[in-house]
Amino acid sequence: MPGDSLNVNNKAVAQNTYDAIVVGSGISGGWAAKELCEKGLKTLVLERGRNIVHIQDYTDTTKAPWELKHHGNLTEKDKQNSPVQSKCYAYNEVSGHFFVNDVENPYNQVKPFDWIRGYHVGGRSLMWGRQCYRWSDIDFEANAKDGHGVDWPIRYKDIAPWYSYVEPFVGINGTVENLPQLPDSHFLPPMELNCLEKHVAERIKASFKDGRRLISGRSANHTRQVSEGRGPCQFRNKCHEGCPFGGYFSSNSATLPAAMKTGNMTLRPFSIVKEVIYDKETKKAKGVVIIDAETMKTEEYFAKIIFLNASTLGTTSILLNSVSDTFPDGLGNSSEQVGHNLMDHHYGVGAYGEFDGFEDQYYYGRKPNGIYIPRFRNINEATKQKDYVRGFGYQGGGSRGRITHDEGIGGEYKDAMTEPGKWSMGIGSWGEHLPYYENKATLSKNKKDKWGLPQLDIDCEFKENEKTMRKDMMNSAKEMLEAAGLKNVSTFDYMPNPGFCIHEMGTARMGKDPKTSVLNGNNQMHEVKNVFITDGSCMTSSACQNPSLTYMALTARACDFAVKELKKGNL
Repeated sequence: MPGDSLNVNNKAVAQNTYDAIVVGSGISGGWAAKELCEKGLKTLVLERGRNIVHIQDYTDTTKAPWELKHHGNLTEKDKQNSPVQSKCYAYNEVSGHFFVNDVENPYNQVKPFDWIRGYHVGGRSLMWGRQCYRWSDIDFEANAKDGHGVDWPIRYKDIAPWYSYVEPFVGINGTVENLPQLPDSHFLPPMELNCLEKHVAERIKASFKDGRRLISGRSANHTRQVSEGRGPCQFRNKCHEGCPFGGYFSSNSATLPAAMKTGNMTLRPFSIVKEVIYDKETKKAKGVVIIDAETMKTEEYFAKIIFLNASTLGTTSILLNSVSDTFPDGLGNSSEQVGHNLMDHHYGVGAYGEFDGFEDQYYYGRKPNGIYIPRFRNINEATKQKDYVRGFGYQGGGSRGRITHDEGIGGEYKDAMTEPGKWSMGIGSWGEHLPYYENKATLSKNKKDKWGLPQLDIDCEFKENEKTMRKDMMNSAKEMLEAAGLKNVSTFDYMPNPGFCIHEMGTARMGKDPKTSVLNGNNQMHEVKNVFITDGSCMTSSACQNPSLTYMALTARACDFAVKELKKGNL
């Protein structure tokens, strides 16, 4: 079968052989490339989309809205070609080329699921929200304590040194808070809270005795220069368009240049990985088969170790498509867990209100970061809830608008339009999604894409625990804003589809038992020891914090383990 070892031309094998192959160049793939190259491995990085050259390809991001053909707005063509992508907050006239064309990249929504994607070098690291939060043992122990999902094979102590390893290179601004549910990182100076945010922070701390805190968001925006060409942030708040100042962390600005600097990286764009080649004699993977996205020709590449970082659903597709005599249901899938336990954060719920006061104050610039209210439910016996498990946090911010005038003319009218109006503040919540086996992605039996690969069928939903939690997410937001003295407080619950939070994870989960998980505690496949997976698919639960920082730490940790095992001759 295709996934088993084949007889191939030895000369071609030699030309296409590397020490390591990394599939994907997004947040986790970029880190894998950096770490493996810096450890001396000749590494091939395969990216299914086109190349994006840092700075050069951030087209039009320096233009003002009125200099753009459509003033930054979406066109009907955008909505027709990308009906899913164009719903994303980060999609606009400038950034749209970083998102896939949905018509050309179809998938099947068994239940509504918004799959937001970018197929290019750097992946979603160019458009990500940049929020960086550590997980704690409250998160790593949750499955074991309440029985949902399988137990994580690691704890905070296992990953803490690797958080510390990646953070200085990433560059994360924030404040030290000493909260058990949200361990502190190594921080750049914080982006200062404005006057209303400071006021609300003080009132929340004084009004609630359950440990609630409003703190500065922790984001990978550089408040001082991290290294040559990287920062500081210019407070443009146009990060999703690509930053010519290197003002935030991305694969393109940071990890890929570091990998390239070693002389050990070969980057191959337009390379769609069709499958992993399994050698049943050695019980290892020996390489991958790619389809050249432009020529449609297939080619094989070989390596001693393979890192799959194609994003949660991309990696799922590759694993399921890698069938062989040994693995008829997909590579390393004897557990029948590949594609299952799909999670995303549920959000789009919170409250908004106005504030009377601070009329003599304003704020400076367009800060690309806001506030964060860490989880305060189900973190100990005192905060335990009877009707749902796990918890949620909030992001948001305060700002001051302009006075609106319905009519007028001339200079006086234009001057009047610049007058500051009321202060207001909104907070929205991100909640944990439990790992349900029936939430899954599978290969379509009858639909293929233009490269001849099976499309994904995605069947995922939020269930009663999430829906019950949302009531608390909404009511607690209103409660906090009212306690802080805001007026006309209103709540909202848009209930976006799964996927729309762009934190999909869990389809090749880590675990202790090969019968119920795909990966071990080192992100190594239980059944194929030289294949490692460190993108979102490896996650065993979803917590409520943004997950990208954890992907980075896990990737650096797994690379360290893989290279040591390689040198020992175990791979």
